[in-house]
Amino acid sequence: MTTGHAGTAVPGAERGGAPLLLGVRHHGPGSARAVRAALEARRPRVLLVEGPPEADGIIALAGEETMRPPVALLAHAADEPGRAVFWPLAGFSPEWVAVRWALEHGLPVRFMDLPAAHALALGDEDGAGGSDENSNGDGGGAALGDEGGGANGDEDGDGAEGGGPRSTDGSVRVDPLAVLAETAGYDDAEEWWEDVVEHRAARAGSDPYAPFAVLGEAMAALREQHGTGGGRREHRRDLIREAHMRLRLREAVREFGAGGVAAVCGAWHVPALAAQARATDDRRLLRGLPKLKTEITWVPWTHRRLARRSGYGAGITSPGWYGHLFASPDRVVERWMTKVARLLRDEDHGVSSAHVIEAVRLADSLAAMRGRPVAGLAETIDAVRAVMCEGSDVPLALVRDKLIVGDVLGEVPEGAPAVPLQRDVERQQRSLRLKPEASERELDLDLRKETDAARSRLLHRLRLLGIDWAVPARSRTGSTGTFRESWRLRWEPELAVRTAEAGVWGTTVESAATAKAVSQAAEATVLAEVTALAEHCLLAELPGALGVVMRALADRAALDADVGRLAEALPALVRSVRYGNVRGTGSAALTDVAQGLAERVCVGLPPACSGLDADGAERMRGHIDAVHRSMALLAQAGAERPPATAEASPPESQDAADAAHGVDAPAAGANDARGDGAGSDIRTRWRSALRRLATRDRIPGLIRGRCVRLLLDEGRLTHKEAARLMGLALSPGTAPPEAAAWIEGFLGGGGMLLVHDERLLALVDGWLSSVPEDAFKDVLPLLRRTFAEFEPGVRRTVGELVRRGGLSAATATGGAFDGPGGVGGQAAQLRPVRPGFGHGLDAARAAAVLPTLRLLMPELVTEAGPEPGTAGGQPPPAPPPHPADGAHRPERTDQKGHADREPGATDRESETDDEEAPV
Repeated sequence: MTTGHAGTAVPGAERGGAPLLLGVRHHGPGSARAVRAALEARRPRVLLVEGPPEADGIIALAGEETMRPPVALLAHAADEPGRAVFWPLAGFSPEWVAVRWALEHGLPVRFMDLPAAHALALGDEDGAGGSDENSNGDGGGAALGDEGGGANGDEDGDGAEGGGPRSTDGSVRVDPLAVLAETAGYDDAEEWWEDVVEHRAARAGSDPYAPFAVLGEAMAALREQHGTGGGRREHRRDLIREAHMRLRLREAVREFGAGGVAAVCGAWHVPALAAQARATDDRRLLRGLPKLKTEITWVPWTHRRLARRSGYGAGITSPGWYGHLFASPDRVVERWMTKVARLLRDEDHGVSSAHVIEAVRLADSLAAMRGRPVAGLAETIDAVRAVMCEGSDVPLALVRDKLIVGDVLGEVPEGAPAVPLQRDVERQQRSLRLKPEASERELDLDLRKETDAARSRLLHRLRLLGIDWAVPARSRTGSTGTFRESWRLRWEPELAVRTAEAGVWGTTVESAATAKAVSQAAEATVLAEVTALAEHCLLAELPGALGVVMRALADRAALDADVGRLAEALPALVRSVRYGNVRGTGSAALTDVAQGLAERVCVGLPPACSGLDADGAERMRGHIDAVHRSMALLAQAGAERPPATAEASPPESQDAADAAHGVDAPAAGANDARGDGAGSDIRTRWRSALRRLATRDRIPGLIRGRCVRLLLDEGRLTHKEAARLMGLALSPGTAPPEAAAWIEGFLGGGGMLLVHDERLLALVDGWLSSVPEDAFKDVLPLLRRTFAEFEPGVRRTVGELVRRGGLSAATATGGAFDGPGGVGGQAAQLRPVRPGFGHGLDAARAAAVLPTLRLLMPELVTEAGPEPGTAGGQPPPAPPPHPADGAHRPERTDQKGHADREPGATDRESETDDEEAPV
């Protein structure tokens, strides 16, 4: 082998006595074009490529038509698939271009890097959890280094903000591309690389080996000055890897002759491969290395994961742009601007041919002004922003995401090695028409349809296995019915590792999910974990696991006496009951457990809330909100059970409970949601628990205020009674921090009550005005946090009401709190703020909008009769009471008198406001 610099190892056009060493930048389209030209000129007999030798057996798959880059070689430990490493390849990667060229010409292809079996073991030995590629042990940084992925499917970046790339021992690693760019007077390494390599057009008759000779000499100089460019661990890794590469190179030279060997590797390694070294020294360096049993296969990759911002050590900033450079034979800027225009038009941005022409001219002008040979990415971005985006970065962000980076997802042949579970996932994806895509998309499912129900089962089972291809999302239509689900799907390369990991549970999705659920049920120690697992089993329809989970749930629920944990576990269990009924999976046993759990929460909650500190009260408020929403679902599920199993509670018991706690009974016709059966009984008990919490002085103010708000919203308290309780909580005898906590609990989640109820706003305003100056600083953070949760419109309206002044106040016995529940104990005499903000309906102002409404909605307004003030007209009737005032919400009907619901909806689908979507 020839000694000296890398340039001496690059022969001329004639096949000489040294192997052809082609040092490249990984994922560089300019390097890819130069590699293809050099191989065409040299016509070697064998090709060596930097990569794991275990992939020699599957390299032939790269030549199949169904193999479409970007793809990656995935190697993982056979007994622990989570320990894995990737070698990504794009269509413009020099290694991929060389492999495809060799396969097209019938040449053997061999990988020459350190085997993955040693690389993974060395990663564990160093505590990195992955292979050498995990830390990009190339020494050359992201520019000219290796493209290995990280363990567990996550690529570790080799750079940290502000500190530059760092090695595993904390020393700063050299980025050769940045050093060369700085030497040439460039601030941006990517810009220098584009000018020197990517925009360089090979002239006819030029030497195809010249670029590699120059780059090899530059790397040799850098290695002489900086060594391996990393810390001690990186230095040892590089020595080991380069020793193995030299051994593989010698083997190929002995078999095919020096002139018949071509090797493609990172440019940083070329000086080491060309240097004189004894084979015995290399073998000694490799002796005794740790080793693991590994498996290797091809997996799809994405342009997004090739980007450096994803954390990929050898990543590039613009995979989509580099792909365009490689694929465009000429007129690169014109073709790029056409792509941009097409994208913006698809997103309803007005872009014409004139915009494209002007953007091309501006990009060329900017390149000339900046002294660049041709327009690069920076010039095209500036031109697109100025011409097509009209100076806005909003549409430009779309261009960056969709074109500059891109969302291309590769494909691999069906013959690629895979675990049985992966095969089953792919089979179900095809049968359910769920094609994996790199771009994020939303999927709405109607569970009444067989195909959508099967899709839901698959996605829930994959989530249970930890394969988060899809995550629950809020419906775009705002639907919360139990027959509908919304998902957000995006396929990421590391999901292949997750699938391989899940393969230890079974060979099919159903069997693997069942086995994992049974194992988790046996290992769970917290009740909330078991209830969440039961919900997952119902949604995923795993009858084989549900029985085991139910037995574990009953055991945990019987032994757990902590009310906080019971309250935390109840919502998931109630959702399981409700959605089990909807999906027809049979959840009678769950219903019994949920009823018993709810009873224990109702009984134990008041004592558990006594004496809590601020943090404990905040956590308990969250539990109370979740349980309150769950009680409505549980009551409905109980009402659907056969009457024989339901225990009714006499209606008079509710009023008796109200009187016992000093709470006024709601007005006649209040929306008490009573009914026969266990559902009504459990809801009655829950309301009784809320009343006890709302009226006990030993309960933290945050919880008392929240309970009052929940009862008020449900119609179990009138506004008059809520004002009385607020007056008591804000009386002068209450410490300001405790009063502020009460307000936080009462107004948490929305302040529309202050807009519509002047009495409550007057009480808050009066209390706030009376807080002493020394205590005001203590309560200010609580109040600011409370009011920050209000919508901007609500905050603006409340501020306007306070600014105008004239809020209601007690006029009889004085004091801001001598109103309802105040010192005098008599109702306050209220006066309106100003016209339009009084307590009653302003009929004249309401009638003024009728002409406009008649134009907008004639079919609705015509039913209201003539306007007030016209012949035979009468003042409009008072609007129906607000639901919080204790009145029934009127059911909307259409012109034929039918209830207003979604077409095709069933009675079971018509959900109450308290119900939640399954996902």
